[in-house]
Amino acid sequence: MRTAFIDTLCEMAAQEPRIWLLCADLGYSVLERFADRFPDQYVNVGVAEQNMMGIAAGLAMSGKIVFTYSIVNFPVMRCFEQIRNDVCCHNLNVNIVAVGGGLSYGSLGYTHHGIEDLAVMRVLPNMTVIAPGDPLEAKLATQAIANLSGPCYLRLGKAGEPQVHTREPQFEIGKAIELQSGTDLTLISIGGMLDLTVKAAEKLTMQGYSVEVLSMPTLYPLDEQSILQSAQKTKKIITLEEHGIGGLGSAVAEVLAQSGETVEFKPLRLKRAAVKTAGSQTVLRSQQGLDLDGIVQSALAMLQRVY
Repeated sequence: MRTAFIDTLCEMAAQEPRIWLLCADLGYSVLERFADRFPDQYVNVGVAEQNMMGIAAGLAMSGKIVFTYSIVNFPVMRCFEQIRNDVCCHNLNVNIVAVGGGLSYGSLGYTHHGIEDLAVMRVLPNMTVIAPGDPLEAKLATQAIANLSGPCYLRLGKAGEPQVHTREPQFEIGKAIELQSGTDLTLISIGGMLDLTVKAAEKLTMQGYSVEVLSMPTLYPLDEQSILQSAQKTKKIITLEEHGIGGLGSAVAEVLAQSGETVEFKPLRLKRAAVKTAGSQTVLRSQQGLDLDGIVQSALAMLQRVY
């Protein structure tokens, strides 16, 4: 996803000199292609994320379209006050790009696990929150937020994520993307869980179930209409996210609770306890029940439940 982001940003910066990119001494082997082509639109602020947000706010107030780039926890948790007060309060055009969403940097331990960021960012005023599901969605999201007025949080994976969409989907901020329609169960995915969600749907389909799959790249503003339409159709919804409490599952639960719809609902997400094991993303997902088998078993339990 990060490659799709920087390639797209380079294409846009060639046409729009107001685009600036800031980083905090991270992004080597990724950002050089931008820094080399647009040295007057690029600043490495050093290991100073809070300063980076202040600089981004100043540039935005001067009419620039600003992108900041770092590993999830550093541009979010370390400078939350600057995001809240300097960027969101003034509704500035600052796009906070965070790589390593979820357990992408699992081997580096809890300090590098991006598993509370969606919850934190979705409560801020004026903040749009986007977590694309594959490189194609990442490309389209980057294009969309450059034309967005106000702050945005763009959560990406790391590198090597598979392309899930067979063709370029229609991408619109605040809208879900339907990958397949179904009547027995709805799977709603955000971010890097999309590939496993589609594979789980394929396994369930082979067992005779009709499964609807929605990619929900925008957490805020949330596509409440698509959620309610699926709820009315399938009466069973599972959300999937590589994130803890407060993310997609919590947001969808709020929509369903206020709707009055009778729906069986289960959020598949990380447990609340800190993930203290260092390991690969694949291993840590499995420990949390977010691997393919865990998703399929949770879905079958819902589909086969007798009331």
